[in-house]
Amino acid sequence: MGGSGEGARFDDALFGEDLLPRPRRELAPGAVWVPGFLTPTQQAWLVDRFHEWAAGPVPPRSAKIRGHEMSVETVCLGWHWRPYAYSRDAVDVNGNAVLDMPDWMIRLGRSAIEAAYGEQASTSEETPHLEGDYTPDTALVNFYDDAARMGMHQDRDERSRAPVVSLSIGDSCTFRFGNTQTRTKPYEDIVLESGDLFVFGGPSRMAFHAVPAVHPGTAPAGVGLESGRLNITLRETGLEG
Repeated sequence: MGGSGEGARFDDALFGEDLLPRPRRELAPGAVWVPGFLTPTQQAWLVDRFHEWAAGPVPPRSAKIRGHEMSVETVCLGWHWRPYAYSRDAVDVNGNAVLDMPDWMIRLGRSAIEAAYGEQASTSEETPHLEGDYTPDTALVNFYDDAARMGMHQDRDERSRAPVVSLSIGDSCTFRFGNTQTRTKPYEDIVLESGDLFVFGGPSRMAFHAVPAVHPGTAPAGVGLESGRLNITLRETGLEG
């Protein structure tokens, strides 16, 4: 029996799609999406840290790839990333040393790996086979405004092939996760919302991925970011020094 009018609209408000559970999901072996990993309080705290990092010795900047400036602004911790290389100093910005990687962020990375993989992190052939604890030594903190995009690419500048941990705060985005061989199909588009975790390692570590769209006005209240999207990615560089 159907409904219409005011009753149907009331039902939609009570039982809309936004209230449906979003379970943990594995898109491909080693690529795991964990919706709602961060609480609103944790998100707001991380946004406050981002403002501190942005006011630090190396400001956010848009990196240039083959002479073209990216639309995303990035600030780094631990190691400074520039296309195809890492260094301790921001040689393409102002020459200053980047801030250290905080211990609490390493713990956050480990809790993310546990949420994504559980016991499989060190026991399953289908997931990363981590050697010891996950110890990310760099964080790339990307800010997307309404117009920012990121094309299909691989995270291949690290010597280590430990998983990449990605955390989303603020506006939702369309996240495109592809295959390890080509930038073209097959790929799948999902919507990452504020607080979501995405981890890719093992067979999916070198998968192409992209952010073709940010969805303005979708940031929930109370997360500290009224507009735009903050994306924190944790990685093991495999570098020394």
